[in-house]
Amino acid sequence: MDYRKGSHSLYDLKYHIVFCTKYRHRILTGPVASRARELIRETCASNYVDIISGSLSPDHIHLLLSVPASISASEIVRRIKGRSSRKLQQEFEMLRKRYWGQHLWARGYFAVTVGNVNTEDVQKYIEEQETHHRTDDFKISVF
Repeated sequence: MDYRKGSHSLYDLKYHIVFCTKYRHRILTGPVASRARELIRETCASNYVDIISGSLSPDHIHLLLSVPASISASEIVRRIKGRSSRKLQQEFEMLRKRYWGQHLWARGYFAVTVGNVNTEDVQKYIEEQETHHRTDDFKISVF
């Protein structure tokens, strides 16, 4: 078992996180999806969050994250959604027009802790999202 270490702690905190675009608009395709993936990677790296697995669908994102004990699930979701929404709207004019209220992501999110026993099951589920959404024409399945 590879545990993460803090100055006075030893831990293994994994979360399966899912969040959707506002109104479930199918905007995460092409360059927008690539840039969203890049922004999520940057945000996680700057917060010492490891992305174990991830999948972008046109209207939602699945992430399996290993998070430091000092950051709550709600805080890392806030940072990911906030930064990516701001940057994507700055860089893509069509998103600014569609989301004139400046909220790219739907208000809520799904988060569940993942234990050692079923981490592989969650990772397999995330990686198989492309077959689940076979009608989609865009594939990004590995972070």
